[in-house]
Amino acid sequence: MSPQQVAEASRDAMWRGDRASKSLGIEILAVGPGSARLAMTVREDMLNGHDLCHGGLITTLADSAFAFACNSYNELTVAAGFDVNVVASARLGDRLTASASELSKAGRTGVYDIAVTNQRGEAVAAFRGRSYTMKGKAVVEGLPIGKPR
Repeated sequence: MSPQQVAEASRDAMWRGDRASKSLGIEILAVGPGSARLAMTVREDMLNGHDLCHGGLITTLADSAFAFACNSYNELTVAAGFDVNVVASARLGDRLTASASELSKAGRTGVYDIAVTNQRGEAVAAFRGRSYTMKGKAVVEGLPIGKPR
């Protein structure tokens, strides 16, 4: 099985149970080894008291992209922490895209950068996630586990 096929199988298994992402209308656009791209359209129920997308929901989109990227090697991986900087507002109807890429993965820890942009390609948020991998625990039983060397 190729690394891309492992990433796709891991995505499918995680997506089945991802009620949070589904409830926000998040879509998975792409996944690959150490990467993922997800999108969400800002709805009325996502607006705060200033008529802007709630920052926590922008963070949730980035966190979901982080999760799919760091679990793409079929090893159960969780967030150890993250930092997020919201650099611009998102408004009703904006289409937000979170693009996650692996910066480093060594042993049980990883670092991932997630850029959130709007439909015009403008930066909305910068998210850096730190991951912790549960060695030997598969996302999908029976598939290869771990980052190919």
